Amino acid sequence: MLPLVDVAPLLADARDETAVLDVARRLDQACRRFGFVRIAGHGIATERRERLTELASTFFTLPVDIKAEIAMARGGSAWRGWFPAGGELTSGKPDGKEGIYFGEELGPEHPGVVAGLPLHGANLFPVEPAGLGPAVVEWMSSMTTLGLVLLRGLALGLGLDEHWFDEHVTAASSGSGPTTLFRIFHYPPDFGGDDDWGVREHTDYGLLTILAQDGTGGLEVHSPTGDSWVEVPADPDVLVVNLGDMLERMTKGLYRSTPHRVRNTSDIGRLSFPFFLDPSWDATITPMPLDALDNVDVSSGARERWDGADVHVWTGTYGDYLTAKVSRAFPELFARTAR
Repeated sequence: MLPLVDVAPLLADARDETAVLDVARRLDQACRRFGFVRIAGHGIATERRERLTELASTFFTLPVDIKAEIAMARGGSAWRGWFPAGGELTSGKPDGKEGIYFGEELGPEHPGVVAGLPLHGANLFPVEPAGLGPAVVEWMSSMTTLGLVLLRGLALGLGLDEHWFDEHVTAASSGSGPTTLFRIFHYPPDFGGDDDWGVREHTDYGLLTILAQDGTGGLEVHSPTGDSWVEVPADPDVLVVNLGDMLERMTKGLYRSTPHRVRNTSDIGRLSFPFFLDPSWDATITPMPLDALDNVDVSSGARERWDGADVHVWTGTYGDYLTAKVSRAFPELFARTAR
């Protein structure tokens, strides 16, 4: 089973340095072995998660024509809004889920919007239920705060200054903050596909993913030993944190961006709420200044990835990497908005 870490000491107003360092050590161990960790003591009230779940459930029960009022095609290059079951691809095949894409709310005067950068713009919030938009904004704010705290814990676990990520990865030269994205996914029980995959094997792209779930299982993580899969308990009050490709690249594989997948076998459906805390859009991702990485040769010994790619030889900004990945998930949308 994946380790469970109480991260409350990282969030406490009066810090107990011994407790903070113990949490940092446990997070570091989980990242090295699994690339996944379950966290308690995260400070997110049960009532807030239940409210978000209730609102999301209401939205997904609406008729298709109502949901389509915020279809992703209406969001243009911002790539925000709803997509139907089968509308997103993983490894070139349709997922057995529908969902809504959200991101940081950016007005028309934002430099990224003016420049027409993908994934920059305003969100498409539904009219019904009216409370979903405010709940999403509040959730994203809380997840951003929590994610930055977790990164400080990881920095300590790696033996760096706790603000290393703040200074080098999530605050670019332009002054922009981290790239933050949020999804609400619904796995309907009657998708009608040719298999039971809600999402096929994949890795995430950035730094951290913080996942809230309902009580329905389905998430599986590739075991660090052998070719087996570990089922993740579906405890709504425990958040699941996993690492993205950029952290694997930054640590030369010391930390794992672990493949995972979702089986869609529930007869009642499933809701999940992944939040992605990623590097700044214009950040260039290079290995961290760690003595342990000095003798690691990623050019010849990079761990074989699920997709045959090698994140260690990739070059460019994080925005380049993210755009390339998301464009494969929505190739038709990308083709229309890239014109």
